[in-house]
Amino acid sequence: MLACFIAVALSSGASALEIVDGLGRTVEVPDMVDRIICSGSGSLRLATYLQLWDKVVAVDSIERKTDRFDARPYALARPAYKDLPLFGEFRGDDSPELILSLDPAPQVIFKVGCTVKEADTLYEKTAIPVVALNYGNLVDGRDNLYSAIRIMGQVAHAKDRAEEVVAFLDRTIEDLRSRAADVEAKPSAYVGGIAFRGPHGLLSTEPTYPPFAFSGVVNVAAQGAGVKAKHAVVAKEALLQWDPEIIFIDLSTITATGGGALKELSEPLWEGLSAVKEGRIYGVLPYNWYNQNFGNILADAYFVGSLIFPDRFSDVDPSAKADEIFSFLVGEPVFKRLNQAFDGKVFVPLEVGR
Repeated sequence: MLACFIAVALSSGASALEIVDGLGRTVEVPDMVDRIICSGSGSLRLATYLQLWDKVVAVDSIERKTDRFDARPYALARPAYKDLPLFGEFRGDDSPELILSLDPAPQVIFKVGCTVKEADTLYEKTAIPVVALNYGNLVDGRDNLYSAIRIMGQVAHAKDRAEEVVAFLDRTIEDLRSRAADVEAKPSAYVGGIAFRGPHGLLSTEPTYPPFAFSGVVNVAAQGAGVKAKHAVVAKEALLQWDPEIIFIDLSTITATGGGALKELSEPLWEGLSAVKEGRIYGVLPYNWYNQNFGNILADAYFVGSLIFPDRFSDVDPSAKADEIFSFLVGEPVFKRLNQAFDGKVFVPLEVGR
């Protein structure tokens, strides 16, 4: 089957384009790309940002699941993904056999989170160009993220849209940073319950949490070794010592066994925390859910800013702002559905134990 596939590909006479992917590999792709698949955590999210949904011909296993909890705006906005054929398991566990059986066949495979060897091996087994992407982040990995967006846009004929997405992200982050940049007295905060390859409890946090970095809030976990850490599980003693003025709960935690961070905060150990005593605990949209949710992160940043610096964010309604962000990135205002999925706990004060 593979030999026949290669023979057809080589005899098609289609013109080709050489690109350099996120791993520095030179990859030859068709000059006209109308059919793609997206492998690895977050790859399909980026394709949705680029409005490539009509070019996607198959999905991995996570896109076919129907769960009560789903914090991925791109999946909520594009339910048709669930009806597409399967090409493999989630987190980049691709099946070359399934890929070769697809009809119509993809012309390019975009792959996030792989090594050079993994990308080359998948190409060898399918004879379909594999374009590797470095997913990046919004803090110290924005160059990688923007490069991934632009490479995908170049390959899939969405270069103009790629530049629009990059400009939107830059513009939004700059707006957030500028609002409270000159405020001297900035409160301390902590975010708990951050998911990382699954749901976690109160002590799971993000020392470089972008909503704090963008809105000017002091992240108590960003000190010592935490300054450079991307994800951390902190000690109970550390959180008690930090005693943040405000605690934000990443609502992915409510899917954890035992109820997660909110249940934990009802334990006597945490009664002395100022945020618990004074009821300053708030719910935010999940940061990670099949990789970082960039739309959620920006929406959370506006909520954090409007809560802590109300005079600087007086023109912002956090839920409306979230829908503005989602509408641009994924084509649909999905905040209401996200909030319903998480029991109305988004952007509101939370009661511990519930």
